[in-house]
Amino acid sequence: MANNNRNRNIRTIIIYLIVLMVLAWGVSVQMNREGLTKSPTKLTTSQFVAAAKQGRIKSVTYKTEDGSLSGEYWKTTADKTAKKDPLKFTSAWVGSDKFIDFAQETMPGAYSVNNKGPSIWITILSSLLPIILLAGLMWFFLSQMQGGQRGVMSFGKARARRSDKEKQKVTFADVAGVDEAIQELGEVKDFLSDPARFEKMGARIPKGVLLVGPPGTGKTLLARAVAGEADVPFFTISGSDFVEMFVGVGASRVRDLFEQAKAEAPAIIFMDEIDAVGRQRGTGLGGGHDEREQTLNALLVEMDGFEMSDNVILIAATNRPDVLDPALLRPGRFDRTIVVDRPDLKGREQILGIHAANKPLDSDVDLSVIARRTPGFTGADLRNLLNEAALLAARSGNEKISMHDVEEGIDRVLMGPERRSRLISDDEKRTIAYHESGHAIVGHFLPNADPVHKVTIIPRGGSLGSTWQLPSEDRFLESKKGMLDDIAVLLSGRAAEQLTSDDITTGASNDIERASKIAKSMVTRFGMSEKLGPQAFGEQNEAVFLGRDFSNNADYADETAAVIDQEIARIISDGFARATDILKAEIDLLHRMAKALMDHETLEGDELKELFDSGNGVLPIPA
Repeated sequence: MANNNRNRNIRTIIIYLIVLMVLAWGVSVQMNREGLTKSPTKLTTSQFVAAAKQGRIKSVTYKTEDGSLSGEYWKTTADKTAKKDPLKFTSAWVGSDKFIDFAQETMPGAYSVNNKGPSIWITILSSLLPIILLAGLMWFFLSQMQGGQRGVMSFGKARARRSDKEKQKVTFADVAGVDEAIQELGEVKDFLSDPARFEKMGARIPKGVLLVGPPGTGKTLLARAVAGEADVPFFTISGSDFVEMFVGVGASRVRDLFEQAKAEAPAIIFMDEIDAVGRQRGTGLGGGHDEREQTLNALLVEMDGFEMSDNVILIAATNRPDVLDPALLRPGRFDRTIVVDRPDLKGREQILGIHAANKPLDSDVDLSVIARRTPGFTGADLRNLLNEAALLAARSGNEKISMHDVEEGIDRVLMGPERRSRLISDDEKRTIAYHESGHAIVGHFLPNADPVHKVTIIPRGGSLGSTWQLPSEDRFLESKKGMLDDIAVLLSGRAAEQLTSDDITTGASNDIERASKIAKSMVTRFGMSEKLGPQAFGEQNEAVFLGRDFSNNADYADETAAVIDQEIARIISDGFARATDILKAEIDLLHRMAKALMDHETLEGDELKELFDSGNGVLPIPA
């Protein structure tokens, strides 16, 4: 690391020197152009002789080697009399044997003779300096192209970084919410630290472990924890480090990486973002001669080919397992695929406990409530949430992080900061208040909808208002009744606008789009249509050469398409009618809640409970 820093500093100094030289040259050219630095005046021999006879030569030096003259003179006799500054001049003397006689006669005290020629070393350096500078610049740019890590000739060297266990502070105790992944990787560590225990049973050490999951779920953190737990060398590298513009460089770096690891076996290699080099072959324009495919071929051979790498385990991470080459995923190469998914309720609470350990929390902060409020959050999202809460507390001058700071942090992560500076007219504010009240009331009275937690008409991000529903538990399956209730809740904003105004607005555009997607999925993907039954419609088309972007091709008749459209329209219409019926039955509650939002802008907790308890009671309130 010290060598890398020193090389980086040297390169920085060289860059600054080059910039300064260019700037100095530009300033010099500009000064010459503007006459700020004047070059010496060139005088002919006759002009010099005339000036000498008139006494206008202040000083002159004569070089016997080439007969050149240089010195200072006054342009006119009047300038000399007025004691103006002399001008520099250069000239030449024809006939070296007569100059000294002439000078002694016309200017005895103003001349000098230089009999020395240029040094041999100066001559050599002046001729070699351009070549040296050119070679230095070429070396510098070549080293920059290769990252400067191992010099100019390091094209085929892998840029793996070895983790120092003494400096590695992350262990499995610092990872939460992924217990199964920790158990699997713990076995890998045990394989390397005590292989005899497994060899007795005839077990073979796995060659590779693939960590798969969405971004931010802790794949890289798990690898760092393995490095902290293992007593073996640990090399880390990114898949993009193998990709270069030169053919064969990536394959050479793969071989060099495994040679480094085999030299210190048993060892672990961690390759982040392996999809950069492990994409399916035969999908590009280069065919088998594509540089990326050559790199992948070298990786396949090193993992389990003729060159078998004993006691070297490759741990790789990706969030795009669908684009990886099948040969890379077969047993013998990646023997295990570990899914690192978004944490559940218990996992989120554990992760919050880890990130909150070094933060001063107020007594009202309840991590279990925060975990319930953040379904779908990854470990990175939760860390960012608590960091936002800490920043808000510090900005307010508080000594501890309160629950209000955490709630505000959640809203900032999900929707962005509040936009109180946005000027909204009273009519628009009233429309937004009724819209959000409609969401809250219908969400409260529908039995399969999540309980309403907070309602606000403060603009945040791209939204003019928000209604937050807090799920009581994580759901891994969606029921038909629950999806129908979700559609009704989404359309209730538009229903509230229609009931309380003679016009409708564009505020429900996102709600309508989301409701339409749910209805379409119910009919075409989940087989929840009464007319069409348990069927799926629309063949998935995998365009692997575009990175496996999925699209649907219609594989059904036009008559079926018409029925699909009718079913989607029916589901949307029924959901809108349910929302309208609930709001008509609770019209007084709708007006009271809209007025409360106009007055207070945000309703939550006891305020919401008091409003809901004052409803007409026409519909049963879920427990």
